[in-house]
Amino acid sequence: MTTFAATRLVMAREIKVKIRDKTFLFSTVFLLLFAVGGTVLPSLFDGGATRVAVVGAPTAAVLEQAGLDVRTVPDEATAEQLVRSGDVDAAVVDGPRVLALDETPGDVVGALSTAPPVQLLDPDDVDPVARFIVPFAISFLFFMTTLLFGVQIAMSVTEEKQTRVVEILVSSVPVRALLIGKVAAMTLLAFGQLALLLAAAVIGMRTAGVDTTLISAVIPAVGWFLPFFLVGFVALAALWAAVGALAARQEDVNGTSTPVQMLIMIPFFVVLSVQSNEAAMTVLSYIPFSAPVAMPIRLFTGEAAPWEPVIALLLLLLTAAATLAVGARIYQNSLLRTNGRTSLATAWRNT
Repeated sequence: MTTFAATRLVMAREIKVKIRDKTFLFSTVFLLLFAVGGTVLPSLFDGGATRVAVVGAPTAAVLEQAGLDVRTVPDEATAEQLVRSGDVDAAVVDGPRVLALDETPGDVVGALSTAPPVQLLDPDDVDPVARFIVPFAISFLFFMTTLLFGVQIAMSVTEEKQTRVVEILVSSVPVRALLIGKVAAMTLLAFGQLALLLAAAVIGMRTAGVDTTLISAVIPAVGWFLPFFLVGFVALAALWAAVGALAARQEDVNGTSTPVQMLIMIPFFVVLSVQSNEAAMTVLSYIPFSAPVAMPIRLFTGEAAPWEPVIALLLLLLTAAATLAVGARIYQNSLLRTNGRTSLATAWRNT
């Protein structure tokens, strides 16, 4: 059997086992529902546009332009009756005066108020709330996906080693094919799950009527996040397999995988803590293990030039090639060592 054929066989086996896992399927469905619900439900529960009864056509036109649900009535008495009965949230009568039951309707007052023109010397098209939520979502998705799927890679390798199944596997397929097939399968599954979540979130935003300016800013960031995630996950996946091979028992995985966990956790917290610092984010967007998060965030906020993600992605590709080589060496030299936990120095030496 050729290495390519063996790799395909291992990859197909890993994917088949995973998609039959009820926990994986349940978590995927749950995350999809959460992604859609997080974008659609707020618009469903906000009660829709404020209902306003209006006396006078000119005022009605102003309120309609502000996006309010306007109902024209003939006189003030009718307007007041509609407010008291709860058929409308507020009423605007001659004066103009605003009638409300027990709370000042801010959107109605704002629509009737005349604000002076404002010139922004340093304009920012990104809504402040979205400026926090979108970077956090990108960081959290990368952090959780790489951590959860990475741990699964390490645990799978250790389980095969602990049960001696790996000895049967390596007698049939090359060790390198076993590694590549496992990494490729988990990368495909992680990428597929993430792509589904992001697509569901964007569709949910469109369905919920989110501002098109925000959607236009999110889509390029998501478009770049996917390839950054793909390459970044591959760069870490081989290391996860390597630390799984270092462990003799599944109880050892937490200890052997600590360095890889730090490669994920440190960039996550650093990016979130300095995301308002443009200089720091620029540096982080070129550091391989923080680039998958920092660069899409800079693209979302409009701080990155069009050529920057290309350079950062090339640097990440070079890093992925290096980590694959390092991970493969540690994996091959420690996979068949079953007499206890293997040290990193021992695994690195070709003995």
